[in-house]
Amino acid sequence: MTDPASYRPQAGEIPTSPGVYRFRDPHGRVIYVGKAKSLRSRLNSYFANPAGLLPKTHAMVHTASSVEWTVVGSELESLQLEYTWIKEFKPRFNVVFRDDKTYPYLALTMGEKFPRVQVMRGDRRKGTRYFGPYTAGAIRETMDTLLRVFPVRSCSPGVLKRAQASGRPCLLGYIDKCAAPCVGRVTPEEHRALAEDFCSFMGGEAKRFIARLAKDMSAAVAELDYERAARLRDDISALRKVFERNAVVLAEDTEADIFALHEDELEAAVQVFHVRGGRVRGQRGWVVEKVEDSSTPDLVEHLLQQVYGDDGDSHGRLPREVLVPVQPSNSADLAEWLGGLRGAKVDIRVPQRGDKAALMSTVRENAEHALKLHKTRRAGDLTVRSQALQELQEALDLPVALLRIECYDVSHVQGTNVVASMVVVEDGLPKKSDYRKFSVTGAAAADDTAAMHDVLTRRFRHYLLDKTAQVESSQLPDPGPAPADADNVVPDTTTPAPRNRFAYPPNLVVVDGGKPQVNAAARALADLGIDDVYVVGLAKRLEEVWLPGSEFPVILPRSSQGLYLLQRIRDEAHRFAITFHRQKRGKAMTVSALDGVPGLGEAKRKALLARFGSVKSIKTASATELMYAKGIGHSLAASIVSHFAAAGSAGDAVPTINVTTGEILET
Repeated sequence: MTDPASYRPQAGEIPTSPGVYRFRDPHGRVIYVGKAKSLRSRLNSYFANPAGLLPKTHAMVHTASSVEWTVVGSELESLQLEYTWIKEFKPRFNVVFRDDKTYPYLALTMGEKFPRVQVMRGDRRKGTRYFGPYTAGAIRETMDTLLRVFPVRSCSPGVLKRAQASGRPCLLGYIDKCAAPCVGRVTPEEHRALAEDFCSFMGGEAKRFIARLAKDMSAAVAELDYERAARLRDDISALRKVFERNAVVLAEDTEADIFALHEDELEAAVQVFHVRGGRVRGQRGWVVEKVEDSSTPDLVEHLLQQVYGDDGDSHGRLPREVLVPVQPSNSADLAEWLGGLRGAKVDIRVPQRGDKAALMSTVRENAEHALKLHKTRRAGDLTVRSQALQELQEALDLPVALLRIECYDVSHVQGTNVVASMVVVEDGLPKKSDYRKFSVTGAAAADDTAAMHDVLTRRFRHYLLDKTAQVESSQLPDPGPAPADADNVVPDTTTPAPRNRFAYPPNLVVVDGGKPQVNAAARALADLGIDDVYVVGLAKRLEEVWLPGSEFPVILPRSSQGLYLLQRIRDEAHRFAITFHRQKRGKAMTVSALDGVPGLGEAKRKALLARFGSVKSIKTASATELMYAKGIGHSLAASIVSHFAAAGSAGDAVPTINVTTGEILET
């Protein structure tokens, strides 16, 4: 690794002007491109204290061997130059948005003599009009339907040349799905007019064409030309089918791209809906590995740069509005740059209310599902799981294979309703039947470390008890051979005892937290005399892995499958703990005057309330009257009467209240 001090520029060499800088490795390859309002301030931040940099930035400055910069006249110029260099050099340490799938577009090659309609993927070409993106099935159906009304050429150049040479059209020409310009059925000008109509229809002028065909159909009926009227009727039906495929979600003059993202500590998923003519015409998605020091506005800025810059000729496809979840960095300069690509003003804004904000929430939900699907696919692959377990074992220097991993998390709100969760992963997959929940009370609920010590102690005390019980059962004396008299033999109809819940110890215990939580967990195992279970902690801030007694954490590479596995386990433990905490908190939201009656459970409380209607009526009822309620016997009725008599004499008549709002629920 390179020492950053070896290539640090001298003091005063770096200008204070805005500009763009590049880090290069020893082979001269550009590994990072960035921009800054002040080059001196920004570059000095890399060299002032390299040890304090975030992991990926630390790796970048130690991989590089030189840095160079270019001064520009304004922040807009720096934005343009940064994008140009990122596209040219594809630096490994920059954020790169990669499509999570390849989307097809419906394209017309308007630059050719006979424009051709086709399905295209990949890089954009000049002189070609694009519509979409679409899903693979929808685009084929749309194209086939529209060729009935707009019979534009769709054959390859080879088929076109053969038709021109032979003087006979291809099959599409015979079935009226091509105007056959190759054999002179229509002139090049007439064929181009068809292509222009095709583009106009796809561009949002569908109602105009449908109205024109309806007028022609009425005229044909008036002339008694029913055959032509029937063809026009079928054409109208075909156009309406395409037109109505996309539901109207916004006003018909809306031209917008709506972006949303969902991110965690390692990755971000982005989704965009393309709205044209008020209809969602297409959808795209990306999943990107995050850079530690990049904020959400930075992500949005790089996203818009790459999406619209990579589209090549954006004129006619970049919309009037770009709706984003947060304003990107350098929003004004970015809007000016996009306006230059479009040839008209582009408005970048965050929708706050109304239909656009509602659609934004739908796009955000799609992004959330996309990230979950991405992580599920990672977790579901056997090879990836095996690689993750092996990487984790090697990184932590463990002598045993990680066949079973347990993860613990503590959840509470300001020290109330403290709970903990235990989730289990075997062979890299969750084993939900072994998940456990813990309620933490008393001194153990004082703080997170005490709660973690208590939970680990309880869990592994059960394990030791189960282990002892198994040893004792295996040492029982042999009952001996069966009696010789077969007629007196009683068949063994007993079922095996169920397996104890904590019979299997894990190879690795993961706790959600840093050094204090790890040391508390290790101390709990040491107090029980358990020395064959290893403990690590995963801290959320920088995804550091802590070992017991260690002064420094283990830093796993951001692309490590082992880190992905730890993160998934930690997130699952957090989800499970939060769910249990909310359930417990919900039950604690109400208290009742009936709660303190000995022997009166929930079912009998409901029976009393169903019989008497309120707690007030129950308080005034006699023991004989109480016995009319289902499940209330003589002794319990007497207990209820004496309880309320004692409460009344002590002035403790407590109604049922909501402890959060103070609202009286039962009187």
